[in-house]
Amino acid sequence: MLKYAIKRVLLAIVTIFIISAITFFAMNAIPGGPFAKEKAPEPRIQAVLEERFNLDKPVGEQFFLYLRNLLSGDFGVSLKTGREISSTISSSFAISARLGGIAVLAALFFGLIFGSVAALRRGKWADRTIIFFTTLFVAVPSFILATLLLLIFSHTLGWFKVWSITDPNYTLPVVSLALYPMAYITRLTKSSMLDVLGQDYIRTARAKGVSEQIVIAKHALRNALIPVITYVGPLTAYILTGSLVVETVFTIGGLGTHFVTAINNRDYSMIMGTTIFLATLMVVMTLISDLLYKAIDPKITFD
Repeated sequence: MLKYAIKRVLLAIVTIFIISAITFFAMNAIPGGPFAKEKAPEPRIQAVLEERFNLDKPVGEQFFLYLRNLLSGDFGVSLKTGREISSTISSSFAISARLGGIAVLAALFFGLIFGSVAALRRGKWADRTIIFFTTLFVAVPSFILATLLLLIFSHTLGWFKVWSITDPNYTLPVVSLALYPMAYITRLTKSSMLDVLGQDYIRTARAKGVSEQIVIAKHALRNALIPVITYVGPLTAYILTGSLVVETVFTIGGLGTHFVTAINNRDYSMIMGTTIFLATLMVVMTLISDLLYKAIDPKITFD
């Protein structure tokens, strides 16, 4: 177990390095720059700015200078605002993490329940109803769903307030973020439960007189969780960063909003900082989900 964890951590470091290198060189290969705009600064001022942020050096040297600063914990400052990248990520991710965390828990809770019900009531009206709505939620794009929820429940009916930093209402953004993963988890849980319920040890447990509740909770659902965990790891990393579309529709100033703004502004420091942060989050959550296999099923061995 320890050997596997160390190997995965080393692999994660290599993965983050490759992602950083690809992002950095691809970003610099695009024509233009952070100071190229309709009203560009005077050549003398632009030269000073480029020297200040090491943009006057070769791209390879820029990359190694950035890595050197990064290893010391310095993400640099925004080329547009002059604000520390680390403080921007910290403040904006707090909003995305709160919103995404609630969405992940909601998607897991309802997805497992609906998936189990659909599997246990296979072919009946409950199964057909659940599969109909989960298929609908998977098919509808998030920006359409978020816009409809905002238009109907906030603007027309007035049941929920529009998002505000001073008075945030998480209901509609959470629903917008959670519906798609909830639908996917529902379908995943149903297929996994159906496979587990057909196994010999389930029939043996029932033949021994074990109550149906224990068979479902202890034997069937526990083993059916393994495919769900595989999906939940990367899902958590993705949803914690906040959906770019959902944040835009509800004007939530999370990390996703800053990432999109940085791309539009060619803010190299902010792009690199958010990319490395999101890549690290994705790798860590994937590693955690892999290690959780052992807790769910002790029979699993790691090589």
